[in-house]
Amino acid sequence: MGLVDDILKELDGGAGSSGSSADTGGSQKSLATELLEMVTGGGSSGGLTGLVNMFKEKGLGDVMSSWVSTGKNLPITAEQIQAVLGSARIRELAAKAGISPEMASNAISRLLPQLVDRVTPAGRIPAAGDLLNVISGMFKRA
Repeated sequence: MGLVDDILKELDGGAGSSGSSADTGGSQKSLATELLEMVTGGGSSGGLTGLVNMFKEKGLGDVMSSWVSTGKNLPITAEQIQAVLGSARIRELAAKAGISPEMASNAISRLLPQLVDRVTPAGRIPAAGDLLNVISGMFKRA
């Protein structure tokens, strides 16, 4: 599928350690697809700008800024993801992926930095229309 598959390959198949590899791969792909929708403005997240603001509000703006910039991505823990997105959103994402909320938080802590990094190749948050162009360009390259 392009972007989602590329990210999962980089992460060596996602969470990997529990469940069968087929189940894990499908769950990770589902979760990555949901995160991509969040970043592009689907749902109530407000898109990438909304996510950046959520991270800033929770004191993790520097972490998000590292993912947007062209430098090294700072790590984030599952607990920090839980604090930013909230328990209800994590449970919702976990249910859609068919995994536990704990597994979802762990997977998101690996997927989201890569996803944000990929959709901000110039080291800045693109305008909404430009973000869609960046993402569609990634699908064309794949």
